[in-house]
Amino acid sequence: MDISLPEHGLQLGTWLQTGSSVIAELADASGFDWLLIDLEHGSGTEAAVLPQLQAIRRAAGIVRVGAPHPDLIGRVLDWGAAGVMVPHVSTVEKAELCVRAMRYPPLGDRGLAYMSRSHGYGMNQQTEETAPLFFAQIETIEAVENARAIAALDGVDVLFVGPADLRRNIQAYPQRATRDYTACLQEVAAAAQAAGKSCGLLLGHSDDALEFQALGFTHLAIETDITLLREGYRRALQPLRVNGAGKARLNGSPGLPAVRARNGAEVKCP
Repeated sequence: MDISLPEHGLQLGTWLQTGSSVIAELADASGFDWLLIDLEHGSGTEAAVLPQLQAIRRAAGIVRVGAPHPDLIGRVLDWGAAGVMVPHVSTVEKAELCVRAMRYPPLGDRGLAYMSRSHGYGMNQQTEETAPLFFAQIETIEAVENARAIAALDGVDVLFVGPADLRRNIQAYPQRATRDYTACLQEVAAAAQAAGKSCGLLLGHSDDALEFQALGFTHLAIETDITLLREGYRRALQPLRVNGAGKARLNGSPGLPAVRARNGAEVKCP
């Protein structure tokens, strides 16, 4: 499934940070175009990646590695990831290293293993390479300055802005910044468009999608599984909370109901 071309229109994804294959399966069934398994900031380990990829049947499963280590990039591709996101791709040289780690010779250095899941455990030994998607994260002032050269590199499919890191970088090094945050987004979008590539962004709220789509961002991630669960829990609890002097506060604990033992005696909550 090719989700990299901008002419395909809006491509909606979300972040998977819990490491749960159940949530990955639910997100896939919910209709997202792509799902990002997060090994950089997520709670799951490498051992949780394969079960999540196996649970994703319709969407494109993308894995964000914590660093551009060729062995890890090759491993998640062998497990069947449709693509890889790499953080802090600030130069063309870094982007080239990632591309080479994702491609087989002569275009790259990735090792070939027919017994891997990506080759049907040995039942699919075609030699034609289906190039995996490469999401290069633009998260620094330097990356924005090099965005046009990075986008022009063969093998880069999506320039993906990391909003928190980019904002932090601009604030931390104001003497280096030649653009404010909004202007940086405009430059990244222009760089992608000039190279015929896509650009994307992680959104904190789905309400912001139209604004960034108007800027040219096509690959939008709508929140994360953790934030969606958190806000869902809050919405479920909020109407049941009682304002004022503790009508909903039992046994000294906010919102915790009294617990009774089998004999009917009340057990104090800690």
